[in-house]
Amino acid sequence: MTLKKKILTGYGVVFALMGLVVVWAITNLVSLGKATESILSENYRSILAAENMVDALERQDSGMLLMLLGDAEKGITQFRENEAVFLEWLARAKDNITIAGEAELVEVIDADYGTYRKQFSILTDLRETGRVPLNPAYYQEMVYPLFARVREVCIGLRNLNEETMYAASIRAGNVAGRAIWSTALVAASAMIVALMFSLFLAERIVRPVRRFMEASRKISSGDYTVQVPVETGDELGRLAGEFNQMSLQLVRYNEMNIDQIISEKNKGEAILSSIEDGLVVFDTHLKVDGINPAARRLLELEFTESSTLQCMDILPDPQVCDLIRKTVETGVQPNVPDEQRIIIFPEGDGSRHYFFSITAIRGRDRNLSGIVLLLRDVTRLKEVERLKSEFVMAASHELRTPLTSLGMSVDLLMEHAAAGLAEKDRDLLQAAHEEVHRMQALVNDLLDLSKIEAGRIELEFESVPVSTLFEHVEAVFKSQMDMKNVSLRSEFTGDIPKIRADANKITWVLSNLISNALRYVSKGGHINIFAHRIGPHIHISVRDDGPGIPPEYQSRIFQKFVQVKGREAGGTGLGLAICKEIVRAHGGAIWVESPSGRGSTFTFTLPLVQ
Repeated sequence: MTLKKKILTGYGVVFALMGLVVVWAITNLVSLGKATESILSENYRSILAAENMVDALERQDSGMLLMLLGDAEKGITQFRENEAVFLEWLARAKDNITIAGEAELVEVIDADYGTYRKQFSILTDLRETGRVPLNPAYYQEMVYPLFARVREVCIGLRNLNEETMYAASIRAGNVAGRAIWSTALVAASAMIVALMFSLFLAERIVRPVRRFMEASRKISSGDYTVQVPVETGDELGRLAGEFNQMSLQLVRYNEMNIDQIISEKNKGEAILSSIEDGLVVFDTHLKVDGINPAARRLLELEFTESSTLQCMDILPDPQVCDLIRKTVETGVQPNVPDEQRIIIFPEGDGSRHYFFSITAIRGRDRNLSGIVLLLRDVTRLKEVERLKSEFVMAASHELRTPLTSLGMSVDLLMEHAAAGLAEKDRDLLQAAHEEVHRMQALVNDLLDLSKIEAGRIELEFESVPVSTLFEHVEAVFKSQMDMKNVSLRSEFTGDIPKIRADANKITWVLSNLISNALRYVSKGGHINIFAHRIGPHIHISVRDDGPGIPPEYQSRIFQKFVQVKGREAGGTGLGLAICKEIVRAHGGAIWVESPSGRGSTFTFTLPLVQ
């Protein structure tokens, strides 16, 4: 029997036992599912209907009291609104009669509620004619008994279904207990049999492997003449023959002149030593395989260290090691945005920033043999960027006050002096008014963007339903959509949990995307907002059927002051940049998809509530 057949036989026995356990478990799960199905499908809807009928009835009774106390219009409105709710849930209760006694209770509720409605009609007639005074005593005698009777029957309907659910849950618990014990017994028996068979088969397979291990140790110590005896005709026997052939080849290679190999190795090490950027070479197990002097100084490693170091031992940011591991697993270099390819190392009282890049090393057969990590010092560039942001913030802050004064002056001129000016002068004054307000918007956007980039924005995270955000923006843009005859629709794919976000900031992002879409959508167009879950994030998209974004702008549209040429100028060019920074502050990402001439879809991600 070949080694393959031996292993397949062992696995076959184990799989057969696993199949037995699986079939037994499925049988128990089916019976358990039938027991629990009755709890959820038969009674829950009736309980929900009874609860909602009680709630609607109590609100109707409050409406009657309002009418008796003098606020007739509000009381009648409240009664009529909740009357529709009560009748809707009553209809659902009629359609879901599944247990004994439930039909009689529903009929009693229907009849008594009809009498209750008639009494309300009598009250409204009395109020209109004014023939009988309406007072609390009248309510206690004529109305309240009807209300109490209907409410009591509704509660009885709820209690009946709750008792039935409780009895069904007891039955399900008994079924679950039997399923657990029987499945555990079958699984334990199968495991014992599989363990005994595995031990027997493993011993048959491992015995020849021990001989290979002993021979390998001798080769490692320099004895290349070792030979492994060929005792079987299976794969292990053929492996022994190949092993013996390998040992002969090693003897020949050992006799070769390796001076040229050593010379090339020294040349490569000299080149790496002359590079000022840090270079670290990892093998496919993320073990340090090589490191140049610049990287040693950066990572504060002794020249004798590195042979046993792992990636996590030398890098402070675990994200870099995760990217290297992903490159080893997929064989593809990671596509990481430049702003996320920064790693920070502490240095005295400050820190230094390094831009990292990951490159795969491949051999002659194109198989992955290692990973090169390049660390380039960009501390000075980060400092220049920080100074630039501080300058923009300071300049914007200083410009805000004079621009505010200038805007107020222009507004006063337009209000009091525009009527006495010539038409040409009024046009100039109107142009100045628009430009001043545009400059104010630009300064405000610059300040907001600078705060976000500097990490000084304050986010108030909370659990937010996505539907609440959609409803808010739909209400905000309703009038604008009506004026331009554009439809705004929202859509949810599947169950959308709550997100962890600052509701005001994310609403600003969503509003900015919808405002941009509305600016370019033609009359009669459509704007759709979607939400769907992918893994631990919610993807929110804003889609329009406008002219779209040219391909050459799609990679730059989220940069500051970038606007599509030839389009209507209506913004500062900072809105999408601010959106990007806000989404990044929430731990998400934002991008655009825009097929040529077929509209645009802006999508951003937000984390779920953990």
